[in-house]
Amino acid sequence: MILTDIKERTRFLKFAAVGALGAAIDLGTANLLTHLFDLPLVYAGSLSFICAVCSNFIFNRYWTYPDSRSRPLMHQLGMFFLVNSIGIAIRIPTLHFVEPIMLKIFEGTGRLSNATAEFLAKNATLILAIGIVMIWNFFVNRYWTYNDVD
Repeated sequence: MILTDIKERTRFLKFAAVGALGAAIDLGTANLLTHLFDLPLVYAGSLSFICAVCSNFIFNRYWTYPDSRSRPLMHQLGMFFLVNSIGIAIRIPTLHFVEPIMLKIFEGTGRLSNATAEFLAKNATLILAIGIVMIWNFFVNRYWTYNDVD
């Protein structure tokens, strides 16, 4: 198993920490765009995803996988971006189809205001999408984008 090796376990924990920072950037940006600029979640979530990807690439290249610099920066960024582009192709339908379900769940409690139910539905949907895409990103990036590390 990949996480039985101490080096891989450390990389995974660093990847998770970078992912948590990326998730904070993602959630913060999406909330800012949906609440201040009234952007639909699919658009706001796409823009926030790009912000998070940029942050994640920088931290993963220089902190999680500092020994993975055999490829030129732009080549590796292209690989990372391709993996994350497939991730966004997974994310957009998740945001589109799951948000209405989450909204019905939160509205169904009868205890929340409409604005609170909407806020919770958007964030629950984002968190679910982030989790799904993180699993994809970790394994594909580890075995393709950063496959030049021991």
